[in-house]
Amino acid sequence: MKDEILFLFVYGTLRRGFHNAAFQYISPYFVHEADGKVKGSLYDLGEYPAAIPTTNGHYIIGELYKAKSVEEFNWAISQLDDYEAVHPEEGEPQLYERALTTVYANNQEVTAWIYWYKGTTAGAPLVESGDVLEYFRQKNK
Repeated sequence: MKDEILFLFVYGTLRRGFHNAAFQYISPYFVHEADGKVKGSLYDLGEYPAAIPTTNGHYIIGELYKAKSVEEFNWAISQLDDYEAVHPEEGEPQLYERALTTVYANNQEVTAWIYWYKGTTAGAPLVESGDVLEYFRQKNK
Protein backbone atom coordinates (compact mmCIF):
# COMPACT_ATOMS: atom_id res chain seq x y z
CA MET A 1 0.00 0.00 0.00
CA LYS A 2 3.04 2.31 -0.04
CA ASP A 3 2.02 3.49 -3.51
CA GLU A 4 -1.30 4.73 -2.15
CA ILE A 5 0.17 7.01 0.52
CA LEU A 6 -0.19 10.54 -0.80
CA PHE A 7 0.95 12.38 2.34
CA LEU A 8 4.28 14.16 2.65
CA PHE A 9 5.81 15.61 5.82
CA VAL A 10 8.34 18.42 5.42
CA TYR A 11 10.41 19.96 8.21
CA GLY A 12 13.15 22.03 6.59
CA THR A 13 13.70 24.09 3.49
CA LEU A 14 10.49 22.76 1.91
CA ARG A 15 8.34 24.42 4.60
CA ARG A 16 6.32 27.44 3.52
CA GLY A 17 8.31 29.86 5.68
CA PHE A 18 11.53 29.28 3.76
CA HIS A 19 10.11 30.38 0.38
CA ASN A 20 12.42 27.83 -1.26
CA ALA A 21 12.34 27.50 -5.06
CA ALA A 22 11.81 23.73 -4.77
CA PHE A 23 8.75 24.28 -2.60
CA GLN A 24 7.37 26.83 -5.06
CA TYR A 25 7.95 24.32 -7.86
CA ILE A 26 6.06 21.40 -6.27
CA SER A 27 3.50 23.25 -4.15
CA PRO A 28 0.80 23.34 -6.88
CA TYR A 29 0.57 19.53 -6.56
CA PHE A 30 -0.02 19.43 -2.80
CA VAL A 31 -2.54 20.80 -0.32
CA HIS A 32 -1.46 21.78 3.19
CA GLU A 33 -3.36 19.51 5.58
CA ALA A 34 -1.96 20.54 8.96
CA ASP A 35 1.06 21.47 10.99
CA GLY A 36 2.41 18.43 12.78
CA LYS A 37 5.34 16.63 14.30
CA VAL A 38 7.26 13.36 13.98
CA LYS A 39 9.53 11.50 16.39
CA GLY A 40 13.09 12.41 15.59
CA SER A 41 16.03 14.72 16.18
CA LEU A 42 16.88 17.68 14.00
CA TYR A 43 20.40 19.00 13.38
CA ASP A 44 21.76 22.18 11.82
CA LEU A 45 24.10 21.34 8.94
CA GLY A 46 24.47 24.96 7.90
CA GLU A 47 22.61 25.33 4.62
CA TYR A 48 19.93 22.80 5.54
CA PRO A 49 18.70 20.70 8.45
CA ALA A 50 19.13 16.97 8.92
CA ALA A 51 16.40 14.83 10.47
CA ILE A 52 17.22 11.51 12.10
CA PRO A 53 14.50 9.13 13.33
CA THR A 54 14.67 8.55 17.08
CA THR A 55 12.67 7.13 19.94
CA ASN A 56 14.24 9.42 22.58
CA GLY A 57 11.26 11.73 23.07
CA HIS A 58 12.42 14.43 20.66
CA TYR A 59 10.01 15.69 18.02
CA ILE A 60 10.53 17.47 14.72
CA ILE A 61 8.03 20.20 13.87
CA GLY A 62 6.85 20.52 10.29
CA GLU A 63 3.99 20.53 7.83
CA LEU A 64 1.81 17.74 6.50
CA TYR A 65 0.76 17.88 2.85
CA LYS A 66 -1.48 15.69 0.73
CA ALA A 67 -1.07 15.33 -3.02
CA LYS A 68 -4.03 16.36 -5.15
CA SER A 69 -3.90 13.06 -7.08
CA VAL A 70 -1.81 9.90 -7.45
CA GLU A 71 -0.44 11.09 -10.79
CA GLU A 72 0.54 14.47 -9.38
CA PHE A 73 2.09 12.83 -6.33
CA ASN A 74 4.19 10.48 -8.46
CA TRP A 75 5.52 13.34 -10.58
CA ALA A 76 6.15 15.71 -7.65
CA ILE A 77 7.80 13.08 -5.44
CA SER A 78 10.19 12.14 -8.24
CA GLN A 79 11.19 15.83 -8.44
CA LEU A 80 11.70 15.91 -4.67
CA ASP A 81 13.72 12.68 -4.74
CA ASP A 82 16.08 14.44 -7.16
CA TYR A 83 16.20 17.58 -5.01
CA GLU A 84 16.98 15.53 -1.88
CA ALA A 85 19.63 13.42 -3.69
CA VAL A 86 17.80 10.17 -2.96
CA HIS A 87 19.23 8.69 -6.18
CA PRO A 88 22.58 10.49 -6.55
CA GLU A 89 24.81 10.46 -9.57
CA GLU A 90 27.54 7.82 -9.58
CA GLY A 91 30.24 8.78 -7.10
CA GLU A 92 27.99 11.22 -5.23
CA PRO A 93 26.77 10.46 -1.70
CA GLN A 94 23.13 9.70 -0.97
CA LEU A 95 22.14 12.54 1.35
CA TYR A 96 18.57 11.53 2.15
CA GLU A 97 16.27 8.56 1.94
CA ARG A 98 12.51 8.77 1.57
CA ALA A 99 10.70 6.59 4.10
CA LEU A 100 7.34 6.27 5.78
CA THR A 101 6.81 7.75 9.23
CA THR A 102 3.99 8.53 11.62
CA VAL A 103 2.96 12.18 11.73
CA TYR A 104 1.06 13.51 14.73
CA ALA A 105 -1.30 16.22 13.51
CA ASN A 106 -4.76 17.40 14.60
CA ASN A 107 -4.92 14.75 17.36
CA GLN A 108 -4.49 12.02 14.75
CA GLU A 109 -1.72 9.77 13.48
CA VAL A 110 -1.12 9.89 9.73
CA THR A 111 1.35 7.81 7.73
CA ALA A 112 3.38 10.05 5.46
CA TRP A 113 6.59 10.15 3.48
CA ILE A 114 9.57 11.97 4.98
CA TYR A 115 13.17 12.51 3.95
CA TRP A 116 15.55 11.21 6.63
CA TYR A 117 19.20 12.25 6.54
CA LYS A 118 21.67 9.44 5.68
CA GLY A 119 24.96 11.13 6.60
CA THR A 120 26.64 11.85 9.89
CA THR A 121 25.45 14.56 12.24
CA ALA A 122 28.56 14.32 14.45
CA GLY A 123 29.50 17.80 15.62
CA ALA A 124 26.35 19.40 14.19
CA PRO A 125 24.25 21.47 16.60
CA LEU A 126 21.00 19.85 17.74
CA VAL A 127 17.91 21.96 17.04
CA GLU A 128 16.49 21.58 20.56
CA SER A 129 13.02 22.90 19.70
CA GLY A 130 12.72 20.59 16.68
CA ASP A 131 11.50 23.61 14.71
CA VAL A 132 14.06 24.73 12.14
CA LEU A 133 12.15 27.90 11.21
CA GLU A 134 12.18 29.09 14.82
CA TYR A 135 15.80 27.99 15.21
CA PHE A 136 17.02 30.00 12.20
CA ARG A 137 15.02 33.06 13.27
CA GLN A 138 16.76 32.95 16.68
CA LYS A 139 20.15 32.18 15.16
CA ASN A 140 19.97 35.10 12.70
CA LYS A 141 18.93 37.76 15.25
